Amino acid sequence: MRLKPDSHAIEALVRMALLEDAPWGDITSEALLPADLSISAQLVAREEGVLCGEDVFSAAMSMCGPVTVSFVKLDSDTFSAGDVLAVVNGPARPMLRAERVALNFVQRLSGIATQTAKYVAETRGTKARIVDTRKTTPGLRLLERYAVRCGGGHNHRFSLSDALLAKDNHLAALRNSRIASRPRNVPISCST
Repeated sequence: MRLKPDSHAIEALVRMALLEDAPWGDITSEALLPADLSISAQLVAREEGVLCGEDVFSAAMSMCGPVTVSFVKLDSDTFSAGDVLAVVNGPARPMLRAERVALNFVQRLSGIATQTAKYVAETRGTKARIVDTRKTTPGLRLLERYAVRCGGGHNHRFSLSDALLAKDNHLAALRNSRIASRPRNVPISCST
């Protein structure tokens, strides 16, 4: 079961990305395009992969205006180069304002899902289980870990608060604290 990320968390991330990309609006679209111009577009795959990010893509579009998105493929579906993944309809200005943010999210997340699916396929038939780490892009952990699940992988601990896991830096810190409490005339060499 692949639990989707919380819609409020998605909206917060998308809002931040849209603000970053167009802090004062999309001045080019506003200058060149009539306010009542409506368009239709397709999200088309350039290469094969595994889709991830339909909710983030849709959120970016709808947060900019009355844009409708109909996905042909859904999260975790495989696709080939040239496949239509989604159809987008609505006013041109909001659609173009959301376009880059929506595409960046779906491309990044689909890339993670696709790479994970390759590792899962390579280990099929073994006892190996493909699991992610906390080494994610700051702020995007929720989405990137969802992408791993869409690719067939599994999540390990989500944060430092989830489980005790003593790693090399913890052990080095313990060694150094024990060494520091020794008498000063004992030579030590330690690298962390």
